[in-house]
Amino acid sequence: MRPFRFLADPGDITDGASLRETARAAESIGYSVLVYADHVVIPFGFVPLLATAAAVTEKLRVAPFVANNDLRHPALLAQDLATLDVLSGGRVEVAIGAGWNRPEYVALGLPFDPVGVRVSRLTEAVAVLKGCFGPGPFSFAGEHYSITGHDGLPKPVQAPHPPLFIGGGGRRVLTLAGREADIVGLSPRILPTSGPDIVRSDPRSITIAATEEKLGWVREAAGERFESLEINVYPTGTPPMVTDSARKTAADVLDGIRARTGTDVTVDEFLESPHVFIGSVDGLVAKFTELRERLGISSFMTGDVQTLAPVVERRAGS
Repeated sequence: MRPFRFLADPGDITDGASLRETARAAESIGYSVLVYADHVVIPFGFVPLLATAAAVTEKLRVAPFVANNDLRHPALLAQDLATLDVLSGGRVEVAIGAGWNRPEYVALGLPFDPVGVRVSRLTEAVAVLKGCFGPGPFSFAGEHYSITGHDGLPKPVQAPHPPLFIGGGGRRVLTLAGREADIVGLSPRILPTSGPDIVRSDPRSITIAATEEKLGWVREAAGERFESLEINVYPTGTPPMVTDSARKTAADVLDGIRARTGTDVTVDEFLESPHVFIGSVDGLVAKFTELRERLGISSFMTGDVQTLAPVVERRAGS
């Protein structure tokens, strides 16, 4: 089995000092990767933030979680992340998705294309990223990107390229991830309702059964390379909670989710979900172990650095 890897975000940092302290704490606890989201509606840009975290640590890896492909040209993203890989001594992971947050697009005046268009653009972007990371000039002619004789510089330390993380919940993105990624992020599906600009959650996509379906899509696309893939999940619907009253806490959280979405997920299904981290330290250690044994999930984004620190300290790298 793959060893456990845990990812965390720096939480509500306000300045460089708090970020540096958090990054060092994450490394000492045993986190593998410090991540930061890619949204224009949050306080910081991920590239300088991750560069700062890498500069004050020795082993901690860094990654966006995840870069929105629609916010920048993939050749520019490749240059930024390859630069960071060189400066950090090979500690970058390249995580990218198709984009999902429509209000952000509206705020920037960007078209929020139908999901099929966004996934097609992501597919081409992955090819551009790999071309930029390659050993020499390359050309690419697609519907969304056109590259002519471009030699992406600098070249990353990690060869042939830093680990590529592709995350999503729909079949098209997970098929792409199965073909192209090193790390596959499973997320709840976002489905259209009446048009390309409206989305809704599919609450049952957090369940074990839905996760098994997604893994089936990845396995089908990956073929023989499936066993080499790392599978990642992250908490959805509620942040992680360490409690000795897991069932009551989960029931209370689920009541709020039902009120918003009308979901018919039961408390048992909610508690066993790969996207719900509610329980005692012993209970969560056991849950992560079971998810690895049952589904092959070995990578967990835990939210902030401190909440699940006792779990991470017990299981990181094992």
